[in-house]
Amino acid sequence: MKYAIILCFSYTPAWLQKSRAQRKEIEGRAIHPLFAKYADKVKARFFDCEAFQSRFSDFVLFECRDLKPYYYLLEELRDSALIADGYATIQDIFMGIEDGYQEFERDTVKA
Repeated sequence: MKYAIILCFSYTPAWLQKSRAQRKEIEGRAIHPLFAKYADKVKARFFDCEAFQSRFSDFVLFECRDLKPYYYLLEELRDSALIADGYATIQDIFMGIEDGYQEFERDTVKA
């Protein structure tokens, strides 16, 4: 099964007060290596949305076939400077299964 997870988050004033160079340094040290570590098992796409709604500023769309690597990625993300140092907060998480009903029918419906 292919899972899709939408993780909604907001950057805090502590992040926004940093210069762009400081943000890039933190991303390069703490964030990019983490996503690279799991890239073979968890696909991540990043979206800005603060101009379109106000509940959160950004979201990540994760795709994976095994939830274990996704879960480990999230545990490490929570321990990273981005979250642990208060630069971003996770607002909400949504999950779905791509075409789950089709797999259900293949596995359960007898012809």
